[in-house]
Amino acid sequence: ACWELYCLEHGIDLDGQMIKKGKNDKNDSFDTFFHHTGNRYVPRAVFVDLEQSVIDVIRTGPYKTLCHPEQLISDKEDAANNYARGHYTVGKQIIDLVLDRLRKLSDQCRGLQGFLIFHSFGGGTGSGFTSLLMERLSLEYGKKSKLEF
Repeated sequence: ACWELYCLEHGIDLDGQMIKKGKNDKNDSFDTFFHHTGNRYVPRAVFVDLEQSVIDVIRTGPYKTLCHPEQLISDKEDAANNYARGHYTVGKQIIDLVLDRLRKLSDQCRGLQGFLIFHSFGGGTGSGFTSLLMERLSLEYGKKSKLEF
């Protein structure tokens, strides 16, 4: 629902194409959420879940062509609603891949201000993996803002 609204607000269709033309086409806030690549716009976002079926909903849903496949990251084994598995075992298996994708996206920014992290506060991915991610973001990006929702 979040990216559906971002697309509507910025005039982007499900395929990443600009659908409305006008005087506000070059708006700096647009570049906050989307990156122009080739002839389409893709979200400046990485979607992560330790359970593959959650990310498969995006891979097969109406926004499957909006997101670049490298930005959809899942593991083959979920954390079973367990903080420790999300932080110390299953999460450790994909954290470097997630950080690599975030690094690639942040390198494309003109002036990285920080990160918006949308996550659940329960479960193994929401609590355990997000805790691990926040630790690593703090190490690699220091004082850049990290806002959690």
